[in-house]
Amino acid sequence: MQLTADFFQQTSKILTVAELTRAIRGTLETKFGAVWVQGEVSNYKLHPSGHQYFTLKDQRAQIACVIFRNTMAPLPRTLSGLADGAQVQVYGNVSVFEARGQYQLSVQILQPRGLGLLQAKFEALKRKLEAEGLFGAERKRPLPKFPRRIGIVTSPSGAAIRDMLNVLQRRAPWLEILINPVRVQGAGAASEVAVAIRELATVNVLWPSVDLIIVARGGGSIEDLWAFNEEIVARVIADVDIPIISAIGHEIDFTICDFVADLRAPTPSAAAELIVPDIIDLRRRIDELAGCLQKCLRGSLEHQKTRLRFLSERTLARELLKRMHDAQQQIDLSRDALHRHIAHQLDYFRKGLLHIAGALQSRSPVRELSLRRNRFVDLQRRFLGLPSQVMERARDRFRRVEGILRVLGPDATLRRGYSITTNERGKLIRTVKSVEPRMRIHTRLNDGEFESTVS
Repeated sequence: MQLTADFFQQTSKILTVAELTRAIRGTLETKFGAVWVQGEVSNYKLHPSGHQYFTLKDQRAQIACVIFRNTMAPLPRTLSGLADGAQVQVYGNVSVFEARGQYQLSVQILQPRGLGLLQAKFEALKRKLEAEGLFGAERKRPLPKFPRRIGIVTSPSGAAIRDMLNVLQRRAPWLEILINPVRVQGAGAASEVAVAIRELATVNVLWPSVDLIIVARGGGSIEDLWAFNEEIVARVIADVDIPIISAIGHEIDFTICDFVADLRAPTPSAAAELIVPDIIDLRRRIDELAGCLQKCLRGSLEHQKTRLRFLSERTLARELLKRMHDAQQQIDLSRDALHRHIAHQLDYFRKGLLHIAGALQSRSPVRELSLRRNRFVDLQRRFLGLPSQVMERARDRFRRVEGILRVLGPDATLRRGYSITTNERGKLIRTVKSVEPRMRIHTRLNDGEFESTVS
């Protein structure tokens, strides 16, 4: 049996290039996610946009890498800059650049080859959780001032729990303490810590709810403290509703739990001192308040005795009669004040009505129509007499201009014996310099004109 193109089109969906590339991208990103890769840098290029591109290779294969601008932590001091031939370790997400159909590594952490992976993982997780807002001050829960019951997640055999119990017994002997024992290092310790925190934060029939939780451990190396740098522990601390104090290691030690917890204590003993007040200080404060209270009660009692003595000197009937008279007098005063107020308001409204009536009278429509009618009659009279006056003033101006022209015009000048000479083009000759031999000129006199030739 022969397989044709129609058969394949009927038995499988035909994908576009973009659909196939997108499916491959989804598979790669889901399968691999973030990975650590080491190799040699080649073809390094810093783009004007700020993005960095290079190829990471070894003896058998290579992979394209990209560092997007402002997405990577500063380079370590041992690696001042990237260059071809550098041996590095990179941490990033595997993805596909769909426009070219090639897979690449989006780098988030870059370090020289051989640097400890634990510290790099610590920095990577710290940056990830900080970007999600798990370290934000706005999500920190306030600690109870006087807790009655607390839970402690730690190793039952370590020195940290003994130090904490000694401090708590001395400062707050009334405190109820619930210890949830866990391993604090080694494989599986992080899961035990996370489960223990979740158990203490969940109310059940085995134990009542606690007011806060302390996650504690003594000092050690980064490997010893690594259980408290795991993401599972950080997620649980951020997820529960009960305030949590992180007391991991010594004062110089920092873990991811310290950043996510509601409060970081430098040591387990310091955490015990931070969560409860000292009973000696409380007793001293209670004694001070009790003394103030006794003093206030004694003063109040003396005041009440004096008042009772004052009231006992008067009879009840006389006091009641006086109060009744005072009330009647107050009623009379209120009635007079009310009458005066009403009379004042009526007078005010009456004056207002008179003022408004006068204003309406002064703006009567009949009066306004009469004034407008007289104005129109005056304007009509002035308009009807206007044309004859304008014509007469125009005639006077014309006569004056005519007289001036008769006196100053060219004809009057010719009558006085003068003449006007022009050239062939009719241009006025004003000086002998504009006259040439054999030039024809035209002369105008009072009684006629003639032409002549210049010799």
